[in-house]
Amino acid sequence: MSNVHEEAIKTFLSLMENVNERMKGTFQNMHNGYPTETLGRFLKARDWDVQKAYKMLTDCLQWRIQNEIDNILSKPIIPADLYRAVRDSQLVGLSGYSKEGLPVIAIGVGLSTYDKASVNYYVQSHIQMNEYRDRVVLPAATEKYGRHISTCLKVLDMTGLKLSALNQIKLLTTISTIDDLNYPEKTETYYIVNAPYIFSACWKAVKPLLQERTKRKVQVLQGCGRDELLKIMDYSSLPHFCRKEGSGSSRNSSNGTVANCFSLDNTYHQQLYDYIKQQATLTETGRPIKQGSVHVAFPELDPEDVKIANTIESEFQKLADQNGICNSVNGLKVTGD
Repeated sequence: MSNVHEEAIKTFLSLMENVNERMKGTFQNMHNGYPTETLGRFLKARDWDVQKAYKMLTDCLQWRIQNEIDNILSKPIIPADLYRAVRDSQLVGLSGYSKEGLPVIAIGVGLSTYDKASVNYYVQSHIQMNEYRDRVVLPAATEKYGRHISTCLKVLDMTGLKLSALNQIKLLTTISTIDDLNYPEKTETYYIVNAPYIFSACWKAVKPLLQERTKRKVQVLQGCGRDELLKIMDYSSLPHFCRKEGSGSSRNSSNGTVANCFSLDNTYHQQLYDYIKQQATLTETGRPIKQGSVHVAFPELDPEDVKIANTIESEFQKLADQNGICNSVNGLKVTGD
């Protein structure tokens, strides 16, 4: 770390001395024993401008307090059938770890429908996965690999991406804004796989709008990305949709649902759900666990994010106007340039 960066962290630490006790408490829950690394993430997200990073972090702490994020892991989505419906339509899972110990998070972008529950449930489920990653998965990886691990890799499967995905743009923009503002610099690299033509058309239009920092993190891989990904992780950690060319992101792989890291039957989701139910029992002793979603206040969208969403929308519109041309060129290779 350069002297300039060290100075910035020192200044930031002294500013944090002045925040109130509640904020200090939630900051402690958030940094998990690594305050300077956490400040470093917020500084990175604001190009090492201390004042901007301080505002970003204090806004984040306010958001955590107002929405009781510290307790969100004790609020299960119940009944289990409803949670299963969320899992079947918001395809996210932990497929394993990279050779360096970074959790590999698989996301079925193209086949997620987000149509089985209200928006609040999807946002609640997303934040719970973030918090579980930060409080349980990353500390366990840190212990196992003997070095501080605070970031993950994401593999985004574009199989099945259709023009109808436009209906989810608003929800996805909300979720990505929550991540940008409250969980910055948590993803080391985004790997895009199984990308149809519709994706490459959007990517060309969106890429110039992204910050350099973000652009560097996105890698569009050819086909299912298996060969590239095997350089950084073992076969057992590959998401099921990367395992063989052209296999696509079938919800149930040939080895049954357990190999499918999106399924509620997958070990990761079972552990996550059990953990949340356990936390609920600890906090709600003697009282029935409340049903209903947690209402998290949605952040105001960043003008940059709005611009990106609008660009995607207009690209999709153009493609729709080309009368189904998308289907005929679905198999086109994306070069990522």
